[in-house]
Amino acid sequence: MKTDNFYTVCIVIAAILILLCLIRAIQGPKIADRIVAVNMIGTMTIVTICILAVKMGEEYLVDVALIYAMISFLAVIVITKVLMGAHKEKLEACIKAERILIQGEKKEGDRL
Repeated sequence: MKTDNFYTVCIVIAAILILLCLIRAIQGPKIADRIVAVNMIGTMTIVTICILAVKMGEEYLVDVALIYAMISFLAVIVITKVLMGAHKEKLEACIKAERILIQGEKKEGDRL
């Protein structure tokens, strides 16, 4: 009976942590904070599923948690790749604009 209460308390704590991570994922302030928060939500969900597996005595939930872990890992990798690609494009556009600006200044210097 005491172990059931312990598992319930652990699940409640995990749920509170998931809500706190959700707040961090929404507020930010940076993209890296949001990615880490989403990753932590996935991790806490896996923990909750494993606690439920032990509490209910259902072994198949551990398999569900493993599959969820793989999907969560791949999702974070894909999100990171997409954001890095967008950052790289933005950086290249800034460099290109700077080169055009420098070339324009050189042409004006030649005219004087």
